[in-house]
Amino acid sequence: MSRIGKKPVAVPANVTVTIKDGNLKVKGPKGELNLDWNSAMAVSYDEAKREINVVRPDDQRNNRALHGLTRALIANMVEGVQKPFEKKLEIVGVGYQATLAGKNISLQVGFANIIKLPVPEGVTCTLAKPTEIHISGIDKAVVGQFAANIRRVRPPEPYKGKGIRYTGEQVRRKAGKAFGS
Repeated sequence: MSRIGKKPVAVPANVTVTIKDGNLKVKGPKGELNLDWNSAMAVSYDEAKREINVVRPDDQRNNRALHGLTRALIANMVEGVQKPFEKKLEIVGVGYQATLAGKNISLQVGFANIIKLPVPEGVTCTLAKPTEIHISGIDKAVVGQFAANIRRVRPPEPYKGKGIRYTGEQVRRKAGKAFGS
C-alpha cells in the first residue's frame, strides 16, 4: 500500500470540497481549483470527518503510481487554496536584471535581446529588487513550472556563478584555467 496514497487529506473549515462526475472542485479563501483524476482511482469525501480519501482498485504498478500521485495532487490543491505557493529566484551577474511590464516579465541576462516571458493566469509575479523575483499562486504545478521556465533562460554557470537561480540554491563552482609554474 502506498504510504502517501493511504493517508487521508484533511480539509480545513474554510475550504469547501465538491465531487461530481470524476471532477474534484476545491474552493478556499485564495481561490478555486479543479482536478479531473484518473478513472481507475476512487476519490471520496467524508463530510463528518472533513477528509478526502483515495482508494486504488488493485496493486498493479500503474495503479500504485496513480494512487500516490492523485492523493498528492489533491493535498496540494487543499493547501494552495488556503496559502499560496511561493518560489523565489535571484539573478546574479553584472547588469543582469528583470522588469515587469503588464503581464510580461522581461529579463536582461547577457543576451543581445531582452527575453520576455508571459506570466501565466493565476500566478502573481513581483520584484523585490531588479535582481529578485517572487512568484506565487494557488496551483503548485503552474508556479513551479513558471519558475523553472525563468531559470531555464540563463541557468547558473559553474565558473563565475552568473545566471538565474533559486534563492538558497548552491551552485557548484569549478576552478578556471590553471597556469603552469
